[in-house]
Amino acid sequence: MKKIVLTAIAVLTFGWANAQDVKFGLKGGIHLSSFSGDIEDASSKVGFQVGGFAEFKLTDKFSIQPELLYSTQGAKFEESEVNYYFKETINTSYLNVPVMAKYYVADKFSVEAGPQIGFLLSAKDKWEEMYYGEKNSGNDDAKDDIKSVSFGLNVGAGYDFTENVSVGVRYNFGLSNISDFDNDVKIHNNVVSLTVGYKF
Repeated sequence: MKKIVLTAIAVLTFGWANAQDVKFGLKGGIHLSSFSGDIEDASSKVGFQVGGFAEFKLTDKFSIQPELLYSTQGAKFEESEVNYYFKETINTSYLNVPVMAKYYVADKFSVEAGPQIGFLLSAKDKWEEMYYGEKNSGNDDAKDDIKSVSFGLNVGAGYDFTENVSVGVRYNFGLSNISDFDNDVKIHNNVVSLTVGYKF
């Protein structure tokens, strides 16, 4: 994973030094997040992300785009049987730093891919249980159960409606294990997002 971070830094440095044109911007949008790996019955939950980016245009077709994004993520779980009901939502928030390589297939349409490092800001476990009519609930701090740093790979596409306004869709594959409560359990973040960006 250290190689991914070092590669991202090297690419960013190269992009800054060789960029023909640099544009800064803001972006935000909604996404669906969930968990995969050694975990069952995880379903998606709605979240959002917001932050800024800089696009370093290296050629007419190719650019490097580092970003800094605040992202709410997590997953939902639900189990129901006769006289028993359990519902749980894991709410996490990250400061994500993706570094995307963008290739303009057409004048306004681009495809992208790149690594991402995420820093955990908070994690809450909200749960509700009912057994034979007796109800219990809680909202516990789960930060100690989730690793403070995560790594992933992003792939996506974007379309520039104007010189300033763009829309993008992206999928984040979680590569690292985020579970910190059991060494034998491997859990990964997965996020699909839809964002709108504005370049200054």
